[in-house]
Amino acid sequence: MKKSIITTIAFAFTVLLSANLHAQKFPDLDKSSMDIASFPTDYKDAAKIAKVTYSRPLLKGRSVNELAPNGKVWRTGANEAAEITFFKDMNLGQTKIKAGTYTLYTIPEKDSYTVIINKDLNVWGAYFYKQENDVARLSVPVTEATESLEAFSMVFTKADDGIVLNMGWDKMRLAVPFTE
Repeated sequence: MKKSIITTIAFAFTVLLSANLHAQKFPDLDKSSMDIASFPTDYKDAAKIAKVTYSRPLLKGRSVNELAPNGKVWRTGANEAAEITFFKDMNLGQTKIKAGTYTLYTIPEKDSYTVIINKDLNVWGAYFYKQENDVARLSVPVTEATESLEAFSMVFTKADDGIVLNMGWDKMRLAVPFTE
């Protein structure tokens, strides 16, 4: 009996020590949370058209222009470059985009953004952006909303001939048309 109690205590002590030795150190939450926008938005719908995966930077008292400067290629979010997946062939302007996954970059300007679909994947930021790998580009006018958004946001909406990827941050709004 005494030997059984000692064995049980030794076993419990060993388990406790080994659990501490193998404990994982998890990183803090990312300051720019990752999000996904898809169309249709109902995940049960098998007829997916597109989805975009991106990180959502916050203004935190800064201007959009500080975080996404005019005239410079922007990763369209934070952290890794945003990735857009088309589940069927689509068009951006007059350019056909084959079904697949691409990076989504933008070049902000005062009154418009150049939207870029690029074939490079798993890219951090826009540091390694290569224009020669662009698949499509389209200049999209900027509109101004009355409501300010603290976090950069994207959402798809239905259009008569396809879908629109809506982007917003602070009072800046973009409507990027993708047609079938």
